[in-house]
Amino acid sequence: MELKKLFNSNYLKLIAIIAMTIDHGTDLLYPGFPSEPAPLVLHFIGRLTAPIMWFFVCEGYHYTRDVKKYMMRLGIFAVISHFAYCFGFGISLNPFEGSIFNRTSVMYPLFISVVVQYIEDSLEWKKWQKLIVQTILIFSAFPADWSCIAVLAILGMYKERGNLERQMLRMIPWVFLYGVVSFFFVSKVYALELAGVLMVYPVLKLYNGERGNAKWMKWFFYLYYPLHLVAIGIIRMIVYGNTNICL
Repeated sequence: MELKKLFNSNYLKLIAIIAMTIDHGTDLLYPGFPSEPAPLVLHFIGRLTAPIMWFFVCEGYHYTRDVKKYMMRLGIFAVISHFAYCFGFGISLNPFEGSIFNRTSVMYPLFISVVVQYIEDSLEWKKWQKLIVQTILIFSAFPADWSCIAVLAILGMYKERGNLERQMLRMIPWVFLYGVVSFFFVSKVYALELAGVLMVYPVLKLYNGERGNAKWMKWFFYLYYPLHLVAIGIIRMIVYGNTNICL
């Protein structure tokens, strides 16, 4: 059996879920991105989550039978996840209050990326009209986890769908830019941990292009995200009280 045939999408989504749980659990145990070895290693593993999500947004958009329903599903979970994300990390529900970074979950950029691609592919607007609306939508993701970078990375990866190497070449410059901004304005340690994103290439090389038999996994992937954040929030309240543990 070739290595590239080992994992279907369900296995890869499970890897993303495990990495995400490790990452957010580390936020809970070691708030503020300390430079100790244990949180460094754990956050490094956690960096697998976002690029796997981006990859499967590209796949989901390509294979969906109904793009509007796909957008609606992402939009609904973006709203649900906003409340869960804010509760999980002790952030104000108002995205315009406090820091301009990490005010809502990564689900919002995922949703916006699909809307932007839908405008490009399906709406018969003039090019300049598309550009204006798409630019506004992309910048609307700025306060979210992974900011506009998630949207731009997904759009770049979708253009190269079917060629993993070129998808990585599209993604890496955006992650590097995110790292530079994070280094100067968020956390130098967090910026360095972003190198963990590179681990996604050998993991995605194992993808065999199949969905797998567990059809329920699609919904589990959506539901687990807000539910695990609620669990994080409950533990946060017990251990730290009503305190913001997010940068």
